[in-house]
Amino acid sequence: MKVLKFGGSSIADPGRVTAVIELVKSRLEAEEKICLVFSAFGGVTDKLIEAGVTAASGNEGYKKGYMELEMRHIQAVKALLPPKEQSMPLTKVKLLLNDLADVLHGIYLLQELSPKILDFVSSFGERLSAYIISEVLRSRGVNAAFSDARELILTDDNFGSARVDFAKTNENITALFDNNSTLQVITGFIAADEKGQTTTIGRSGSDYTAAIVGGAVLAEEIEIWTDVDGMMTADPRRVPEAFPVASMSYQEAIEMSHFGAKVIYPATMQPAMAKNIPIRIKNTFNPSFGGTLISGKTEGGKAMIKGISSINEVALLSLQGSGMMGVVGTSMRLFGALARKGINVILISQASSEYSICIAVDPKLADAARKELESEFRYEMSLEQIESIKVMRELSVVALVGENMKHSPGVAGRMFRALGRNGINVFAISQGSSELNISAVVSRRDEAKALNALHEAFFLSDRKTVPVFLVGTGLVGSTLLAIIRKNMERIGKEQSISIRLAGLSNSRKMLVDERGIDPGDWQARLQEGTPADMDGFVQKMQELNLPNSIFVDCTASDEIVAHYRQVLDGSISVVTPNKRANTGSLEQYRELRRASSKFGVKYLYETNVGAGLPVINTLNDLLNSGDQLLKIEAVLSGTISYIFNTFGEGARFSQVVREAREKGLTEPDPREDLNGMDVARKILILAREVAVDLELDNVSVENLVPENCRNAASVDAFFEELEKADEYFRQKAGEAAREEKKLRYIATLENGKASVALRAVGPDHPFYNLSGSDNIISYTTNRYRERPLVIKGPGAGAEVTAAGVFADLLKIANYSLE
Repeated sequence: MKVLKFGGSSIADPGRVTAVIELVKSRLEAEEKICLVFSAFGGVTDKLIEAGVTAASGNEGYKKGYMELEMRHIQAVKALLPPKEQSMPLTKVKLLLNDLADVLHGIYLLQELSPKILDFVSSFGERLSAYIISEVLRSRGVNAAFSDARELILTDDNFGSARVDFAKTNENITALFDNNSTLQVITGFIAADEKGQTTTIGRSGSDYTAAIVGGAVLAEEIEIWTDVDGMMTADPRRVPEAFPVASMSYQEAIEMSHFGAKVIYPATMQPAMAKNIPIRIKNTFNPSFGGTLISGKTEGGKAMIKGISSINEVALLSLQGSGMMGVVGTSMRLFGALARKGINVILISQASSEYSICIAVDPKLADAARKELESEFRYEMSLEQIESIKVMRELSVVALVGENMKHSPGVAGRMFRALGRNGINVFAISQGSSELNISAVVSRRDEAKALNALHEAFFLSDRKTVPVFLVGTGLVGSTLLAIIRKNMERIGKEQSISIRLAGLSNSRKMLVDERGIDPGDWQARLQEGTPADMDGFVQKMQELNLPNSIFVDCTASDEIVAHYRQVLDGSISVVTPNKRANTGSLEQYRELRRASSKFGVKYLYETNVGAGLPVINTLNDLLNSGDQLLKIEAVLSGTISYIFNTFGEGARFSQVVREAREKGLTEPDPREDLNGMDVARKILILAREVAVDLELDNVSVENLVPENCRNAASVDAFFEELEKADEYFRQKAGEAAREEKKLRYIATLENGKASVALRAVGPDHPFYNLSGSDNIISYTTNRYRERPLVIKGPGAGAEVTAAGVFADLLKIANYSLE
């Protein structure tokens, strides 16, 4: 025989009841021997308790709740039974409901709701649902009989969580099924004591009923039908990538349920475990799916971990002091004191030195626990042998569960590596001697992040999801989005990286969606957003607290830079082509580097200097390999590079600049290019990379804009003034040509000094043959002393800059895979 239990969500409405009946009929037609256990219709037990509590408070509002319950059950009968077969069931249902009304009225008059009466009130849900379903089965040709579990399951009178007398209960159940071929439809959750008083058997009581019946009849299997596909690797409401586990052992399921997996409870498994009866978790909304099989042995290959679970809220009490070291009986006193107050300990962690011990308890009991321990250890505290008890709140416990952990070295290392890389601090650690479980206490705000990080590390280790929050949708930002869209599938296949655009903002609108924003439809989605607010954007990003998050700044804004430290402090990596952060004060530069290191995240800005050219990475590789930098020379402005590669003897400088502007190679006001400050910022960044501590004011800059041009009232006026300087530049070009040299605007770092100036270089110089708008950087080092290392190519433009930002994104994503 198999025992099939259906939960409230499986019979929440007449449509669901009909689906369950069809499922049952198909099993009977396959000649399976089964019996059924039913919970109350979805939500009914909560409504019954609410009505009882309302009545006990002297509030006539309980009548409204009762009327809703009455209407729901009567409508269920009418919806599920043909009119000609409704008379008797409606009479029976109304009699039951009348009994309920009388009890609630009595509670209202007495304004008292004892546990005994509450159990009686709660029992009506299962009594009504099981009876109605038994009648529906009979009307559809199934030989079914309603069976009130109060006549089968005998308990003590511990109302609310009564203990089962298994010897007498098993006799009653065996007697029911002996020589009885009728399909039994049994009420879940309820039982009776020796006096015949109604009791309930605790949370998930209907599951427990199924296990009790299954154990008594030595069932082939117990099926728990619910609204999920089985035991999941994690809570799917908090970990979207969670998936069902095909099988697990009783012990693994107990550990999972202890740490918050509410699909099944330990009490449910006890009768099944005692008789080694498998329990299968099935989904009534997806009946063809195999579900999860819980049994005495576990299958599933060599998977180290079967699931990741958590306890949402705990408080941590810490007892420490030299008076505990080597003292026999300290732990006994601690747990004895808590037991006297009925305080359950969720987790224990003790230092090997015995100097400290910490325990996790229900936060509602934390103050009572602290007072009891202070009383128990008052003598040691008076002698300062034990310190004052510390209480930490707003914490959660996350736990890895799996029998194969004991056979797999490195589980703890991988766990804490995943947590550490995502900036999740661990306050306490616990591992049982059975090695079924490793638990860590973390901040409550980090719970979901920890669950996702651990799930990714153990179940999706071949694939990483990288949430990206992008600010700036101008030329570079929009090009980056196009690159992401174009390469998402390829990156997923080749590098097992899934980039999820989780946030987007420009100067007008912002949108945050942890499910992801399609980079091919970002413009329409962004219009659905709220008014842009950088403080709010960062706050939402931090509240989501997603693992592996990356903040991308594709603006040139100081306002965005001002949030970098806050972002890094939230353990979120930063990628940016924005030079403002690294060319501000030296202290700000150092602070961002320190924050990146402290919180274990990346701060990447390769595109600050040469757009897509590997300028900073190459420099760092040289230094990290032990090479010593002697000099940097660089042409770091594509605009100025183009101007001097085009300008020569016989050309007019002002005309070349005008043509460059017309081609879109300069800023709208070319003075912003020609003043050299952009180049100065870039050489400053390179100086700081090699630990030369300079401020921007320390960089010597030759401004290419003649004095008379700088204060021109408009761009047109500027060009008029620039024409007056054509002779000056003609002479400079002529002098260079006579010496067989060319003019180049070069940034230099040497002997701790940085400068930017117009220089003439000869054929033996690597910059002599520079063409177009290319940038070029030359590193002279101990290894590359005679022939400097040269990097050359496009150093500006939206496409190469966006490509460089994308490369930095992938670098961080691959770092998280290590």
